[in-house]
Amino acid sequence: MSSLVRIALDVMGGDHGPEVVIPGAEIALTRHPDIRYLLFGDKARIEPLLASRPKLAAASEVFHTDVVVQMDDKPSQALRRGRRVSSMWKAIDAVHTHHADCAVSAGNTGALMAMAKVNLKTMAGIGRPAIACLWPTMRGESVVLDVGASIGATAQHLVDMAVMGAAMARIVFDIDRPSVGLLNVGVEEIKGVEEVKEAGAALREANHPGLNYHGFVEGDDIGRGVVDVVVTEGFAGNIALKTAEGTAKQFAEYLRNAINRSFLSKIGYVLARSAFRALREKLDPRKSNGGVFLGLNGVVIKSHGGTDAEGFASAVDIGYDMVRYELLSRIEKNLDSRPSVAGTPTVPPAAALPTDALQVQS
Repeated sequence: MSSLVRIALDVMGGDHGPEVVIPGAEIALTRHPDIRYLLFGDKARIEPLLASRPKLAAASEVFHTDVVVQMDDKPSQALRRGRRVSSMWKAIDAVHTHHADCAVSAGNTGALMAMAKVNLKTMAGIGRPAIACLWPTMRGESVVLDVGASIGATAQHLVDMAVMGAAMARIVFDIDRPSVGLLNVGVEEIKGVEEVKEAGAALREANHPGLNYHGFVEGDDIGRGVVDVVVTEGFAGNIALKTAEGTAKQFAEYLRNAINRSFLSKIGYVLARSAFRALREKLDPRKSNGGVFLGLNGVVIKSHGGTDAEGFASAVDIGYDMVRYELLSRIEKNLDSRPSVAGTPTVPPAAALPTDALQVQS
């Protein structure tokens, strides 16, 4: 691999476009001076922002595009209107043509997944890609997938996600055999739908060299950090993600109201300011911003659409790490020895649905 990490940015993606992407790229460049950017978007908006950032400008090349995928576009609409011409497509295509090592976008998740799958294709034997995110826990962080790429999963799909998630965890946490758990309604082997029980049996019997299968985990185990990797299908994963985000906001609002309730509580806040600051940093969603699309022939990172510059920089950081520590080759190596589930198709039935039917995180 080159000594440089080339990252293609969909500069027009997200709620704020270049006004967040360009400052975020600058922040990431200060942390990783060996990044070189390919910036896709409206030159008239990008170049004035680069003019005040000479170091970023020197590390970037701008490619003008007129078409922007809107945040409310359906995936099929985005493909029809933006294929081959939009900033999102061109960023992904730079990975496909090997001009970039990674693509990062804060744009429409459904469109990004659809374009990435059409352009990059899935790895051999992988029916559908999954979105993996870093989840803050009491022990640090865990990898959780799928958090919204598609609905439903066969046992084989769950096994494949376990193998891919473990490969990502090895990079992020520097663990030889990350612990993996299947999200279920209970930890007992008799509980859950058949697909989850079959996947659990296959992982247990396989004793895969790239992961340590823990067994079933429940929803409250995610935040406790019981395992390094939590595997579930996209419908449940997306609900879990949004519930956790909402609970964090609810807790922060409760805390704010309690602090402002009386003069004594305000004094207590001043005395415990360092503790509250540590709590705020722990719950800061920007630090774990960036969903990794696993199962594609290329590295694609999805940033939250409403993030700020620091949050977008975190998404770029994740993309950098996935490239620098060779995510794709690690996944391919793990897939070579993945267990097979007898009698189950590799591609889940839901994969036959139109692209617009796939439910993805916003």
